[in-house]
Amino acid sequence: MATTDQTPTLRADARRNREKLLAAAVDVFSSEGTDVPLERIAKQAGVGIGTLYRHFPTREALVEATYRNEVALVCEAADELLAEHDPGDALALWMDRYVTYASAKRGMKGALHSMTGSASSELFTQSRADITAAIAKLVDAGVAAKTIRPDVSPDDILLATGSIWNGLDDPDWEDRARRLLGLVMDGLRYGA
Repeated sequence: MATTDQTPTLRADARRNREKLLAAAVDVFSSEGTDVPLERIAKQAGVGIGTLYRHFPTREALVEATYRNEVALVCEAADELLAEHDPGDALALWMDRYVTYASAKRGMKGALHSMTGSASSELFTQSRADITAAIAKLVDAGVAAKTIRPDVSPDDILLATGSIWNGLDDPDWEDRARRLLGLVMDGLRYGA
């Protein structure tokens, strides 16, 4: 799991419990939304409800931490993928992880907006900046390797990937989102 600058330094067992809670929360929130009993998340994580409340004193704190963690994971994936794959493949694999991030966010969307008040909040502004920076690493590496066309910017790619947010409630949403991002990748490779 990723850690953010807002994550306190924890003992190893407490850190593992926090990671298990965040993993369980993203799983439950993405499939059922954020109104589920928090006991369900604690049970899925294999910890007691007291442990959940020690780490996340409110539902809102859990939702925000879960969202921040998912953003951190998708951003960290850029470096991990570049270390293991050629830049063109790394970007394609990153886009697949971006769909996973979007899937996790869809169950939290309503709660996040009610907590922050708007899509232009600090939380979303920072998340967009972090994701754009991750895309920039991938694009720069792809342009340098001549596997990605040089006339695109990270903002272009973020805008092009915006189509995956349409139809989040459709049962075949993830498959369709991956197909759309495959088309985006074809366009990014064209003429490289």
